[in-house]
Amino acid sequence: MNLKFIPNLICIMRMVLVAPIVMLLVRGEFENALLLFFVAGFSDGLDGFLARRFDWRTRLGGILDPLADKLLMFSVYITLTYVGLNPLWLALVVIGRDLLIVGGGFAYNFLVKPVEGEPSGVSKINTGIQLLYVLAVLSAAAYPALVPGWTVLFLGSLVLVTTVTSGIDYAWRWGMRAYRVSHEPT
Repeated sequence: MNLKFIPNLICIMRMVLVAPIVMLLVRGEFENALLLFFVAGFSDGLDGFLARRFDWRTRLGGILDPLADKLLMFSVYITLTYVGLNPLWLALVVIGRDLLIVGGGFAYNFLVKPVEGEPSGVSKINTGIQLLYVLAVLSAAAYPALVPGWTVLFLGSLVLVTTVTSGIDYAWRWGMRAYRVSHEPT
């Protein structure tokens, strides 16, 4: 039996969870939003683990996984900002970096050669810290007595640093690749 579809199914489930998470955030149901976001965040690691461990990687999965990640993070950062739990500037940094990466990827794909969408180590760390930050924000909103305020501030600062660093890393790596390709002997 071919089970290669399982990681893709998990990605689709993550996309389906976005609407209920946003709805719960807008309604102020932070405990339930926290639970669903935790499931969505866990699924991000699970689908990648399964794809690598059992060699269930597919071209569709290479498209679905980053799409599901961007949809989840864009939606949650925008909604957290809308409900007053996240500063606008941080949402703009996170979304701006992702838009630059997506735009750069399209430009590279059409102007240089097809993009191989393997995330960098810095980007994986950044994604993990962004997920932890959202979990901390939601935990603080759901259970204010249990989460010290400095935790959210500290993780928000880390999100800023890792987001900017990973954006610079992508620009540098893709820029160097484009330079090497354009200077290859023909």
